[in-house]
Amino acid sequence: MSDTPGARLQALFEGHRLTPTQRRIAHWMVRRAADVPFLSSVELAELAGVSQPSVTRFAVALGFDGYPALRKHLREVAPAEPAPSGSGFNEYQQAVHAEIENLRHLAELLADPAPVERAGRLLASSRPLPVLGLRAASSQARGFAYFAGKVHPDVRLLDEGGTMLTDRIDGAVRAGATVLLCFALPRHPREVVEALAYARSAGLTVVTVAESAFAPVAKHSDVLLPAAVGTGLAFDTACAPMLLGRVLLEAMCDGLPDAQARLEEFDAAAAARGLFVE
Repeated sequence: MSDTPGARLQALFEGHRLTPTQRRIAHWMVRRAADVPFLSSVELAELAGVSQPSVTRFAVALGFDGYPALRKHLREVAPAEPAPSGSGFNEYQQAVHAEIENLRHLAELLADPAPVERAGRLLASSRPLPVLGLRAASSQARGFAYFAGKVHPDVRLLDEGGTMLTDRIDGAVRAGATVLLCFALPRHPREVVEALAYARSAGLTVVTVAESAFAPVAKHSDVLLPAAVGTGLAFDTACAPMLLGRVLLEAMCDGLPDAQARLEEFDAAAAARGLFVE
């Protein structure tokens, strides 16, 4: 793990059983790692959308006497200058800059490529490979499945919920699947959490791309790869999860010895059919 403020904060939270509210606080602390040592409990509560007593209980859950003790610890182990405020950007520009920060944070996490490389090997080994994504995450799952289908021999997109979802998971297991890839973004549908729990009970290893290591799907994931979403607009933006999906595709290709041959075969077929306008 890279030695960045966000990475050090995440290491502080590991090993603690956090409530959903506490996971939300932890998520926002990681996102605003440079600012947290300078925030009051009231400011952090407003940022995370929780009550001030919840912040205090969160600090106690981490083993501190209260939030002041937690903030003092953060100032000692992760000193940082507060981020400048009042940039003068309008709300649209602020949303873009927030996404740039999300991508910077993703780059920091990828300084240790081992988790993505492990996930790529797992995905490459599964025949078939089910890819799950519902509601807000359906476009991420569909995009991954589209490109993965060019190099992987059997990719099965699961982008519709309902009573047939477990049937399709069962079908993938019967066909030989060993791994399920899930894209999970807020707001998290209950049936995604239930589907992951079911997939693991059926013997599948679950690899999940989620907005935070503290997302509700974390406890049902064997490998969780975090990529923050932007929250500055009316609807969340997911540039970092999309890019992480492409990075995961690259890692999967490294685990497929015939990936390049499959791509060349597709390109030849596409040219013969005049599939694309160049």
